[in-house]
Amino acid sequence: MATFRFRLLVLISAFVLAYLTFPWLIYFGDYVRQTNPWSGQKYTELAFTASGDELACLHGRPLPSEESKDEAAAAAKGKNTLEPKPIPNIVHFVFGLKNPLVKSRAGNFDFLWYLAVRSALVSIKPEKLYLHYTYLPGPEASAADADDKDVTMHDPLANPWIKRLSKDIELVHHKPAPSSGPDQDSPARYAHLSDTLRLDLLQSQGGIYLDMDSFALRSFEELRNPPAGHDIILGHEGGNRWGLCNAVMLARPNSTFLTRWIKSYENVDLSKEWNYHSVLLPKEMATAHPDEVCTLAPDAFFWPTWTWRHVDWMHESLNAKDAEYWSGQIKKHGGSLFENQRAYHAWSQMAFERYLGKLTPEVIRTRDTRFNFLMRRFLEDDL
Repeated sequence: MATFRFRLLVLISAFVLAYLTFPWLIYFGDYVRQTNPWSGQKYTELAFTASGDELACLHGRPLPSEESKDEAAAAAKGKNTLEPKPIPNIVHFVFGLKNPLVKSRAGNFDFLWYLAVRSALVSIKPEKLYLHYTYLPGPEASAADADDKDVTMHDPLANPWIKRLSKDIELVHHKPAPSSGPDQDSPARYAHLSDTLRLDLLQSQGGIYLDMDSFALRSFEELRNPPAGHDIILGHEGGNRWGLCNAVMLARPNSTFLTRWIKSYENVDLSKEWNYHSVLLPKEMATAHPDEVCTLAPDAFFWPTWTWRHVDWMHESLNAKDAEYWSGQIKKHGGSLFENQRAYHAWSQMAFERYLGKLTPEVIRTRDTRFNFLMRRFLEDDL
């Protein structure tokens, strides 16, 4: 009997220990999976140098690779060749496509997303900033409302962060997308809905698209003037330039590149992929049609990247010497860590649980990290 009780006690203790340490086991497993020598992350972290064409796109200048072609075209047409219109100075964010009353946290517009919108308002100074949404329920909404057909119409201004932003943004409501099948509530489905919506918005209106975890750090004014024909601007992801990411995009309306990209989503089973259409395909398309797109080096939007080490680097606490150095670099570059950086995509999928979800105005102000240094100027004084 004593042996049975001892074994039972050991078993219960093991269950309790596993319960208490399970989050740490997941954390450790992620760390090992991402940092082991075979993970491939070292290629994503490769050092790089911006090309002449990438720098020309960044600064709104003619591409060196096309100078002879441009000169010949100008000679043939004469000097009255019309300059292309700038990309419209309007910003689009997309949020809340999934019902938060069915899926916890799916539609909680909180401090981090407020900070992203503030960064665009301060850095880009857009003529218009649109927050496109389906669900933005206020805090009074409850799980009992999950089947309420009018849940999408809950007052967004009941959300204190939306209310803070309301005088500077326009809310644009979109009806819920029809859903059916076993994958109707999968993360991939809503990611692809967001992918196609952002492309449609840029195709119809033009402007600047930013993911909710993308932070504008400096003016986009030069970026808005790509050479004629190059009607969309995309940034490379990874030091090895393995893809072109759709988390930050600028485009003129009616872009040929966007037309082709949107068409690629037709009659495709997106449930079997994650980032092919959003990262890999645009890279393939840019390689096939370089005269339709302006591509930027990774440090324009997507550096540091999403790897474990890079995420840690952005959020680690700095000693006094490093804090002084990086605050000086940000001041030197007008708001960014690096000379050519215009925005920072914060990789919330990789960083939310470890860092981003723990941020508050007080943490931003008092804890010296590279990310917090970048964000401090976007905080309003009364926060």
